Amino acid sequence: MPTIWRVYSGADGQSHLAQVPLAMKPFTDVEGAHGEGTPLQPAAGIAFRVAPPGYVLDWHCAPRRQYSIALSGTAEIEVGDGTVARVGPGDVVLAEDLTGRGHVTRVVGDQPRVYAIVPLAET
Repeated sequence: MPTIWRVYSGADGQSHLAQVPLAMKPFTDVEGAHGEGTPLQPAAGIAFRVAPPGYVLDWHCAPRRQYSIALSGTAEIEVGDGTVARVGPGDVVLAEDLTGRGHVTRVVGDQPRVYAIVPLAET
């Protein structure tokens, strides 16, 4: 099961990390696909990105509520209290820290990080 990391703004002006469980339920689609899944969430699009080894995006807030889905490579997400989450293939970050100091994203290891960004539709 992939890890879902939620990065969110706290009342202290710092970003924080929390692991979020997936609300999986059995499903069967119209074409016969079946298994377990989450409810459909409205999204604004998808973009694929590659960041080279050693890439660092210093303190920043998320530009909007969005998922970052790791496809390959490894990154670290650091928040204001010093907590660091390591994100690898199959892991998901839900970035919701729209205010405050934000977080740091860095690519670790000798491989590029390939990931998908899925902005959530505004509701």
